Amino acid sequence: MLPLTLITEPRIRCRVEVTSKKRLLESLAELLAPAGPQCSPSAVFDLLNERERLGSTGLGEGVALPHARIAGIDDSVGAFVQLEQGVSFDAPDDRPVDLAFGLLVPEAATEAHLGLLAGLAERFNDPRLRAALREAHDASTLLALLQR
Repeated sequence: MLPLTLITEPRIRCRVEVTSKKRLLESLAELLAPAGPQCSPSAVFDLLNERERLGSTGLGEGVALPHARIAGIDDSVGAFVQLEQGVSFDAPDDRPVDLAFGLLVPEAATEAHLGLLAGLAERFNDPRLRAALREAHDASTLLALLQR
């Protein structure tokens, strides 16, 4: 079960048009930046991008889970972007990503971080959830699906 405060409607975007992995990470960074006073969009983008350099956070089946640790926050924060069309993301199955859940965790988080990532990956492994997320047309519906 994911914490109910992990993601809120203001951190969800529906039917976003981006043309690259970089633009997708920038969109997630903008949504995640209000998480803490030391979190600027550029700082969050740099952390997400740095993590991507270690290996793609694409899970396959059109889903990505970009994530990073950051100083200055006490609780994990999530953001979700549903794309109008998928973008290349170096996923293991080479499918374009059209569903992306961004995650920031406190710098000291270790087991909590891994637990959240595992829980999210497991949820996005459900083909019914992925289909429902792709069919949604507004942030409130997306939020309800993510919190279900």
